[in-house]
Amino acid sequence: MTETNAGVRSVSDTARWVAYFRARETERPDALFRDPYAAQLAGELGFKIANTLPEGNSHDWAWVARTYLFDQFVRGEIEKGADLVVNLAAGLDARPYRMDLPASLQWVEVDFPELIAYKQETLGSERPGCRLERVALDLSDVSARRSLFSDLNSRAKKMVVMAEGLLIYFTPEEVGSLAADLAAGEHVQSWIVDLASPGQLKLMQRTSGQQLSEAGAAFKFGPPDGPNFFVRHGWVATDVQGLLKTAAQFNRSPKGLRPLLLDPTAPGNFPWTGVCLLTKA
Repeated sequence: MTETNAGVRSVSDTARWVAYFRARETERPDALFRDPYAAQLAGELGFKIANTLPEGNSHDWAWVARTYLFDQFVRGEIEKGADLVVNLAAGLDARPYRMDLPASLQWVEVDFPELIAYKQETLGSERPGCRLERVALDLSDVSARRSLFSDLNSRAKKMVVMAEGLLIYFTPEEVGSLAADLAAGEHVQSWIVDLASPGQLKLMQRTSGQQLSEAGAAFKFGPPDGPNFFVRHGWVATDVQGLLKTAAQFNRSPKGLRPLLLDPTAPGNFPWTGVCLLTKA
């Protein structure tokens, strides 16, 4: 592996990169959220990745806006009665610890065994605010994930699924298969995802994406039809929020860069990223 991308060994290491940005946000007096565990979870490797990847220490506004929007959407679904939250590719997310959650809420995190082990070791002495469970599973194992989804569906009355920073690493065919598997669950009511336009995907592939590809973390998913991609797989977007527009609301967007108000569902090559709340069709 080259010196430039020596910090990233696999796709799992990108979770430390994300934690780095949460740590930076937490230090601000006007923070949109506070994650007291982020710096410890990121570790030295997270800070190294951010400062060695091309533009790895840039665009903090986008990472912050994404975290904020996922917070808002999952909080809203819980307020509407969700009794089970499933976080796919949870990475080093600390929401069960940092958010104000009902003690009776079930929260299940799914990720690779090495990430689960690292997280349990790092946060072992901390207590979550809800009923937290972790499942070590490679989501590309279709049979295993279907078995897990079936079990979780039987344990919930209203389930909300999160997939933050996951789908971009899947091919369109893999995303479609995952979407269909989730839609098959009777009690799966909503799904929160982040999405990039084809233009944004190309931009990311030209910058940090080149080095991440060498580490097996290639960026792949940026559907031309935007959130409408999910319709044929059983899902409808009921709320779509752009990262740049959200950042601008809190005076976080880069100087000289105005929010794009173009309909995110329209095909095109302009760079756009956002968070979508999907509900069963």
